[in-house]
Amino acid sequence: MHEIKTAILVDGGFYRKRAANLFGKKGAVESAVELENYCKMHLKQGRNITSYLYRIFYYDCPPCDKNIYHPFLKRGVNLKKQEMYDWMNTFLNELKSKRKFAVRLGRLSESDAAYTLKPNTVKSLFSNKIRFEQITEDDFILNIKQKTMDMKLGTDITSMALKKQVDQIILIAGDSDFVPAAKLARREGIDFILDPMGQNINPDLNEHIDGIRSKVKTLLKKQIKQF
Repeated sequence: MHEIKTAILVDGGFYRKRAANLFGKKGAVESAVELENYCKMHLKQGRNITSYLYRIFYYDCPPCDKNIYHPFLKRGVNLKKQEMYDWMNTFLNELKSKRKFAVRLGRLSESDAAYTLKPNTVKSLFSNKIRFEQITEDDFILNIKQKTMDMKLGTDITSMALKKQVDQIILIAGDSDFVPAAKLARREGIDFILDPMGQNINPDLNEHIDGIRSKVKTLLKKQIKQF
């Protein structure tokens, strides 16, 4: 029996959005349990391989508590009073209390935060599928960019690779910002697996990873059996 030490890294913003779309929206505590279960499904890798969990690294930002002007409502929206503010704080606190979890928090670029039209709404406007008068509050989305998250993720990958702390890294993410760190990890002999949770990725990414593995179907089957 071959044992490998595995670290699982989670792009929080990506995971939360995909999980809500794939598994349905849930309360903060239930969502934290769901994330833990999803990650640990990656530890089952085959008959002759046992995977020992080194740690689950979760990367995200605390919720914004600022007043942001909404162009449709023509007034400021106090984000601290929104449901998502309490949900996010509870979710992060739940993860911090779990064994083997390391929560890496960055910060939001609050000075650039703004409510903007959703891309599909803009497309519909310019293709004359809808008129400006038909726009509603639901056509807007809050845009806030995260800062330092890519740097923290890349630093952790580099550190684990150079210190030989793990044999395998599983990254749950959907973009290519991790490529430089992935290259280094692979040069150091680390098995680097990407889980885009069923989302299509650029084919060029295949040359920078050792494989793609998703546990979406496994979790969906488990949820169906519970009903």
